[in-house]
Amino acid sequence: MSCGEPHETDCSEVLDHLYEFLDHEMPDSDCTKFEVHFEECSPCLEKYGLEQAVKKLVKRCCGHDDVPSDLRSKVMGRIDLIRSGQAVPDQDVVAESQLPTAASE
Repeated sequence: MSCGEPHETDCSEVLDHLYEFLDHEMPDSDCTKFEVHFEECSPCLEKYGLEQAVKKLVKRCCGHDDVPSDLRSKVMGRIDLIRSGQAVPDQDVVAESQLPTAASE
């Protein structure tokens, strides 16, 4: 996506880091660069507006659901598998301590 005009900050950089911008997870200097880019580039501004609207909709519709207590450990386990280059199973990642033992069956 690009308007075809040259920009100080490339459209691909803006789109690659759009969620960091939306989530306020980047330095102020980078935020300023992105804001200038959005003023100059209507396709990127449109994409920004769309993603912002989606985030608001998800927050409104799903923001009140209780998160399972073990979700973080499952997600972190899956991230560790991906980083280590191991195959990621389709089913939930379960810590060995959570697997049933012969004594408990």
